[in-house]
Amino acid sequence: MLATAKKTDLIERFRTHATDTGSPEVQIAILSTRIGELTEHFKMHKKDHASRRGLLMLVSKRRRLLDYLKTHDADRYRDVIGKLGIRK
Repeated sequence: MLATAKKTDLIERFRTHATDTGSPEVQIAILSTRIGELTEHFKMHKKDHASRRGLLMLVSKRRRLLDYLKTHDADRYRDVIGKLGIRK
């Protein structure tokens, strides 16, 4: 789980308007942070397969959101992957 302050900071950075908390950009940013934290967790706990399944589900959900954003608004897609450094 993300700390409340960290999550609020992510929402502030990626929101599209003042009351935005659920746009694809915000969701992708939150998922990317959780994926990064779980990746660090697996460096220490290699045999934690239950959490690994959760990681795969998070990666799949982020992929679906990125695909949605790419088909509906390519500019926003490029902006998000540029800010997060997801793709090369």
